[in-house]
Amino acid sequence: MKRSRVITTALVFALGAGVVAFAPLPGASVKPANRRFRVEASSFKYAPATIKANVGDHVTIDLVSTDVVHGLYVDGYDVSVTADPGRTASLSFVANRAGMFRLRCSVTCGAMHPFMLGKLHVGRNDLLWRALALALLAGLVGVSLAPMRGVRT
Repeated sequence: MKRSRVITTALVFALGAGVVAFAPLPGASVKPANRRFRVEASSFKYAPATIKANVGDHVTIDLVSTDVVHGLYVDGYDVSVTADPGRTASLSFVANRAGMFRLRCSVTCGAMHPFMLGKLHVGRNDLLWRALALALLAGLVGVSLAPMRGVRT
């Protein structure tokens, strides 16, 4: 009895995990929008350090340098812009690929220049929702097997 229940529970968990991992999430299509971000570059950092957009969005980044000449290059999209101190420069592109893309300073701006990084996250945070669903599924499996603790066959 106990063995068949464990096997059944394991099969249900494996099936549920497969569905959670590979099934498309509801509301997966989001209408493209115009997204405009103001990014300040100063003392080897970008503020905000992470910006987010959805696939298909038209993204405009206004780069404002507060101290010396800084640049901003978006890995994976091959676009860049340079801003003089106290000035704003803009770049635009369509975020047509999902993923995490690094923002890098494209102008040597001092000793810590290689560490001046930011992130562009394109797409929804599906991984978070999938992880939460797997955790809930694992909790349900634990609850279903809990009454069998201490039972010996």
